[in-house]
Amino acid sequence: MSLGADMRVMFWGVRGSIPCPGPNTVRYGGNTPSIELRFPNAGDRLIIIDAGSGIRELGLNLMANDFKKGPIHADLFLSHTHWDHIQGFPFFTPIFIKGTQLKVWGPKTHDSEGLEQTMGDQMSYRYFPIRGVELSAKMEYVHLQEGKFELGDGITVCTKYLNHPVICLGYRFEYAGKIFCTFFDTEPYRNLFCADPNDPAYDENMAIEGEAAAREQNLKAEKFIAGADLVVYDAQYTHEEYAAGKRGWGHTSMEQACETAARCSVKNLVLFHHDPLRSDQQLDQLAQRYCRPGTYGNTSVFFAREGMEVSV
Repeated sequence: MSLGADMRVMFWGVRGSIPCPGPNTVRYGGNTPSIELRFPNAGDRLIIIDAGSGIRELGLNLMANDFKKGPIHADLFLSHTHWDHIQGFPFFTPIFIKGTQLKVWGPKTHDSEGLEQTMGDQMSYRYFPIRGVELSAKMEYVHLQEGKFELGDGITVCTKYLNHPVICLGYRFEYAGKIFCTFFDTEPYRNLFCADPNDPAYDENMAIEGEAAAREQNLKAEKFIAGADLVVYDAQYTHEEYAAGKRGWGHTSMEQACETAARCSVKNLVLFHHDPLRSDQQLDQLAQRYCRPGTYGNTSVFFAREGMEVSV
C-alpha cells in the first residue's frame, strides 16, 4: 500500500494482550504492539510507538542496518504502560549499546511512579538479569499530558487521552501536510451513571451530565483523527463480542472503528490490536467482511500484519 513518501510506517507487533506465536498466527503475526515510524525527508528520523514484544525484532533490524551508519538515535512514544505494550523493552538490543540515544515519551500512569521507574521495574533482578540503571544507552524520559508540541524537524505531535482502564494516549503526527494517528487502546466513552428512570439509583441530573460528558469526549476523539491520511485503530473485538461482555475493557469493536473513521473522513484505516485468540483464517474471514472497497465510503480498511509497510 503506497500513498507517498513523507512518512513510512512499519508494523513489528500487531496483537493485543499477550504474544501468541504459533502456526495459527504466522501470516498476521503474534507479537504485541510496536510500530516503526520513519520520516525519510527529515533525516530519516526514527520514532517508535510502543514497546511490546514486536520491538525485539525491530531492534535486531536496526542493529543489522541502521547501526552500520552510526549510533542509533530514536524517540519511543508509549501509549500506556500495560504489560503487552512494554514487555519487549528489555529485549530491545540498542539499549545495551553505547552511543544509543533513546528519548522515551508517555503518560505518567501513577502519581508516585514516573516512566523511568515503571520501565525500570520490569528490569529489576527479580525479573531480569540486567537492571535498567546498567543500560549502556543514554536514556531520557518525558512525561506527556493531553496537548500539542513541536518535536523538531518539522514534526508536530498532538496527544489525546483515550478511554482505557489506565491513563493512555493517542498520538497524531503531522508532517509536510500529512497526518498519521495511533488510536489504541481505547473504546467509545459512555454514560457511567444509571439512565433507567425506573431504577432506584437513577438521578436525572447525573444521568444528563453523564450523557453530555460521554458525547463531548467522543466528539473530541473524532476531531483528533479527522482528516488523517492513516489511522491505526484499536479493533480487538467484533460488535457481537464487545456487546457480549467486553464493555469497559478498553477496546473497540471493528464496526465502531470503521464507522468512526469513515465519519471522520479518514483516508486509510488499519485495524490493530488483534485478539490473541484470533487465527489467521479468522482474520481473513473478517477482512472479507470489513475490507471490501467502498464498504465504508472513501475510507480504505486493512488489517495490520507484522512486516506490513505503509507509506504516507
